Amino acid sequence: MSERNILLSFDVEEFDMPVEYGQNISMQEQLAIGKKGLDSISVILNDSTIQTTLFTTANFADHYPDTIKDLAKQHEIASHTYYHSSFSNDDIAASKNRLEIITGHKIYGLRMPRMQKVDMGELKKAEYLYDSSINPTWLPGRYNNIHLPRTLYTENEITRVPASVSPALRIPLFWLTFKNCPLSVFTRLAIKTLKKDGYLCLYFHPWEFTDISQYRLPLFTKRWSKEILLDRLTTLIADLKKEGDFISMNTFINKKVPVSYT
Repeated sequence: MSERNILLSFDVEEFDMPVEYGQNISMQEQLAIGKKGLDSISVILNDSTIQTTLFTTANFADHYPDTIKDLAKQHEIASHTYYHSSFSNDDIAASKNRLEIITGHKIYGLRMPRMQKVDMGELKKAEYLYDSSINPTWLPGRYNNIHLPRTLYTENEITRVPASVSPALRIPLFWLTFKNCPLSVFTRLAIKTLKKDGYLCLYFHPWEFTDISQYRLPLFTKRWSKEILLDRLTTLIADLKKEGDFISMNTFINKKVPVSYT
């Protein structure tokens, strides 16, 4: 196993972004687009040299239990709470329990929808081992986390795995940057960050790899899609394979001893 690791993750969820922008879209349609996206990235998920972490809403898993159970044979399934559009603290434990029943595997990690804040005490109570709900950068209108550690740390005995940002300038290496930045530039930043930190934490959404052009969304959220975006990601993965191993977050945190943060 390489000393450098790539933590590739997908948020497996209902496609509710149009709701954020005032458009009515049924739950059935949200789920169907999420499932279509998951099918679209099968070429990646079926690659035996790659292990990913799939942060899955329990609601999605309730509707497609056989798919999620099958994916759990190769990939880590983690919690994305119960529903993507609504949340209560009870969902932290409820989603974990439901996903464990569906997959037959322990659930170790959580990522909040839209990287919202989460109560570490609630995660500890529900016996999670890690959280990946931090994007340690400034994103106008969403969050300002530039005061938080850029890399792995612990808080209230929970390991926190921030999404990767570049050294110094903290350029976020997440799905929106991937869509709106030249691939060559994104790849250079990703490899630079991987070499600096020893690991890289990237996240995407399966619905990005479907045709969402008909929805009234900002262009920067739907630029590239379908096969074009999949080709870009496949190219990125091929380049990153030369630099490190693709492993799950749970496997990764078991290799590391993060520092404490107070």
